[in-house]
Amino acid sequence: MAHTAVSGKIRARLSDVWRNGFVRNVGVLAGGTAFAQALMVLVLPVLTRLYSPADFTVLAVYASVLGIFAGIACLRLEIAIPIPETDDEAANLLALALASAAGFGTISGLLVWLFPVELAALSGQPQFEPYLWLLPFGIWLSGSYAALQFWATRKKQFALIAKTRLSQATGSTGVQVGFGWAGIAPFGLLLGQLINSGAGVIGLGLKTWRDHRGAITAIRPMRMLATLRQYDRFPKYSVLEAFANNGGIQFPVLIIAALAAGPEAGFLMLATRVMAAPMGLIGGAVSQVYLSRAPEEKRQGRLGPFTATVIGGLFKMGVGPLLFAGIVAPVAFPLVFGAEWARAGQIVSWMTPWFAVQFLASPVSMTLHVTDNQKAAFSLQITGLLLRVGAVLAAAQFATQAIVEIYALSGFVFYAFYLIVVVRLARISVAELNAALRTGWWSIGAWLLIAANVHLLLSYGQEHWF
Repeated sequence: MAHTAVSGKIRARLSDVWRNGFVRNVGVLAGGTAFAQALMVLVLPVLTRLYSPADFTVLAVYASVLGIFAGIACLRLEIAIPIPETDDEAANLLALALASAAGFGTISGLLVWLFPVELAALSGQPQFEPYLWLLPFGIWLSGSYAALQFWATRKKQFALIAKTRLSQATGSTGVQVGFGWAGIAPFGLLLGQLINSGAGVIGLGLKTWRDHRGAITAIRPMRMLATLRQYDRFPKYSVLEAFANNGGIQFPVLIIAALAAGPEAGFLMLATRVMAAPMGLIGGAVSQVYLSRAPEEKRQGRLGPFTATVIGGLFKMGVGPLLFAGIVAPVAFPLVFGAEWARAGQIVSWMTPWFAVQFLASPVSMTLHVTDNQKAAFSLQITGLLLRVGAVLAAAQFATQAIVEIYALSGFVFYAFYLIVVVRLARISVAELNAALRTGWWSIGAWLLIAANVHLLLSYGQEHWF
């Protein structure tokens, strides 16, 4: 009876979520970005034939360094933009975030200008030196886009965000294919990555100015300082948290690029891009909409049931396709991307448990900030950084041939622990969580059955047809 009562509450909560527009807003973002994500995945078989695994290794180094520093370029003030009750306060947060991104871009530009050889040597890829100048622009554009995107999230302009993601995808893939066709490698891959991280800044900026000029004109230096003091917990705790989070993902890639035999980092880059597609499509959309709603749900005392409902929806929508990809990848990758990319398919299988748990945890990770648990978030990310970098360094010392596999397993362990922390801080009961997850098991079972049959069919085809 108790279980039935909890299930009834969850169903009622799902209905409430729908009525209040959560699912509709996720649909706008996910639907608007579906073409963008599909385009970036569909173009990969072309890119793997225009660029070599070694070129993808250089891209992996660039994307890793950019990911580490772009994530903290705004001093994490951007994630606070949806939280204030007044637009004037939020506008001053926006100004602080944009100023910080410009400052980070300038400082990184000076470092690249003064120490190009040393920075390239640190990356373990000397051939990266001619392309270092792309990093300052990437950091500045990525930070600025993040700040403006969170303002658009505050105003629930999800269609506008989806439009900018479309421009990012089309611009990025167009540049990468065009430059690859002309034989300009690996520069085309890097320039496309730059466009993918920052395109849309001008459009978001102009839209913000036109539609919210009253709030923007409220920006004043003294108000910015007062706002910074009020939200100083974000620079104090969340910057190091984000650095640890991104570092836990990206530092191991840099270590793999520097120490692993062959272009392992290039194979890892392709595997990550394929696995990140459903996360970018569904998980990213849910994350944006969740943050726009979570502060109000907390004020109303409904954060726990709301978060449980979101996790349940993610479980039903995304875990099955990820498991399908992990089972099919080893036999599909050589056919889709070319025989030299078979190793990337094996890596996908090892990464599947990691990405499945991350798919559940990441969209609701802002629970820690909504509940003012920046210290806990910081401690969690530091633990993840030490775990993942430590695992890769140990593998580099004692099991070099399995360095990527150990990296994938460390990712699973970290995100499983992360999800447990989110559930506890959101005060989700075991009964609520079980009820939210229950409807997803049938979907996952169906995906597993389809994956097993596709794997058998492709294996047979490789032996007899190809």
